[in-house]
Amino acid sequence: MDFSIRAANVEDCKDIARMIMKLAEYEKMADHVKITQRDLEQDGFSKNPFFHGIIAEVPEQHSTKEGHTKIGYALYFYSYSSWSGRAIYMEDLYVMPEFRGKGIGKALMSKVAQLGLAAGCNQLNFNVLDWNKSSLDFYFSQGCFNITTTMGYNCMRCEGEALEHLAQP
Repeated sequence: MDFSIRAANVEDCKDIARMIMKLAEYEKMADHVKITQRDLEQDGFSKNPFFHGIIAEVPEQHSTKEGHTKIGYALYFYSYSSWSGRAIYMEDLYVMPEFRGKGIGKALMSKVAQLGLAAGCNQLNFNVLDWNKSSLDFYFSQGCFNITTTMGYNCMRCEGEALEHLAQP
């Protein structure tokens, strides 16, 4: 399969928003998606972006029946480990179902790893749902490990009213 991986740009935000919704539907969490194309444009392509992205693209002759040529993406940002220093966090990795199994997801993840190493990062972090066996198997096959089972960490979140309450002095 002929495809290319490139840095995302502001013109990709419509397609990124479309694929974010498809990923959320796959993860049975579509009702949790709150961001819009405009949010992506502002948050990813401003002077101080909150995230970066890469796009997987196929030539026109391989486009989807809806005419899409942007068929996968990864969103990432840089973080820091107080134990080991620079890190990169992969927020999303998504390939449209009809393009899976062709090396596109591996290429996207590999590019995120390359970008992290080039920035001096020594770890790539991400989350995966416990029921997503095909993704877990893929990540394990790449040498990744589950820090929940090996180190006992749980992924925590504070949002909405709880976040507002926590922010009070």
